[in-house]
This record gives sequence, C-alpha cells and structure tokens, in this order.
Amino acid sequence: MPNIKNMSNIILASQSPRRKFLLEQAGLPFVVIPGNFDEESIPLSKPVTYVKILAREKAGLIAETYPDSWVIGADTVVCIDGTVLGKPRSKKEARRMLNRLGGQTHQVLTGYALIRKTDGKCFTDVVKTDVRFKNLSDEEIEWYLRTREPFDKAGAYAIQGLGTFLVRDIKGSYTNVVGLPVCEIIELLQREGVIQPGREERWESVIADNS
Repeated sequence: MPNIKNMSNIILASQSPRRKFLLEQAGLPFVVIPGNFDEESIPLSKPVTYVKILAREKAGLIAETYPDSWVIGADTVVCIDGTVLGKPRSKKEARRMLNRLGGQTHQVLTGYALIRKTDGKCFTDVVKTDVRFKNLSDEEIEWYLRTREPFDKAGAYAIQGLGTFLVRDIKGSYTNVVGLPVCEIIELLQREGVIQPGREERWESVIADNS
C-alpha cells in the first residue's frame, strides 16, 4: 500500500498518463494510485449515466483504502449519433471508427468524481465537448493507423498526439477531450477548501493530515 503521508491528500485513481500529465501541468499536488476496477462489470447505458457511474466506482474503490484523502476518478467516452465508440480492438474497427467520424461532429463525454469517504463527500458530474473532424481521405486514415496511436484511445484518436491533424474545431473544454476536465476539477477542489494557490504559481494542499 503506497504511503501518501506528507505527500498529498489528493489521489488520482487512474493509470492514464494523459490525466496525470494534465494535473501536473496544472500544478496540482497529487499522487497516482490506480485501481483494478472491472469496467465490464458496469452495463452500458446512456453515455452521461455510464461515465458518471464508472468515474464514481473507480474513485470509490481507492477511497475505501484511503478514506481521509480526496480521490479523483474519471472515465471518457466518444459518442456520435448516440452511439458510444470505445477503444478499437482491431485495425478494422479503428478504420471503421475514423471513417464514421470523418467530416462529422461528435461528442466527448468525461464523467468525473471526487470522493472523501471520511466526510461522506461524493461529487460527480459530466463535461461534454463537441469535436468536428475534417474530411478524411483513405490515405490519411491508413497513415494514421500505421502510427498505432489509435489503438488504445476512445474513438480511435488522440487529440493531444498525432491525431491533432484530424480535428477541424472543438466547442468546449480541450482538456476534457484529452481525458480530464481540469478547470472543473480545480474549481471543485477550491470550493471544498482542498487546495489554494501556493508559491511559484503552484497549488498547495490545505487539508490537515488526519492520520
């Protein structure tokens, strides 16, 4: 069990390097403790409901072990015409996703949860961003598939990576498309008194150690 005493009272319950990078870039003090929650145990439902449940379950799993910490959980899905596009399981599936997204506007939904079990605090919400792709040629799709970037990304693309060339414009939070709505997370942490601006334009934790 990782010892987080004197490090941070904020835990990111995710193994996503993109979410870790976003919080680091924002200057947030935190530690990463991913869980092993089985996402397939949650039946697919309406996208907004689905990502909220997954975010809450991921955060709740870690909060059981670290009840005095504030635990952040998140889950992101890509939707088009009401259909959820997950991570492609094959080259054929990735190609089909990119063909469907080309020239169209889709939605990226990220559910996030913030839990502190000791206080019985549990906040969940969903942020939506509209993303419009350029028209994609077969050659562009095949090139992108050869990079192998699409294969562990929801919707078969990474806006923060090589997939940036696919995006014509977005409406809403950019960090939400990457995987975590940083603005909303920080606003919630501030409102709960968990963080405040610190020295050198970084954030510092303001909750006392309860151990």
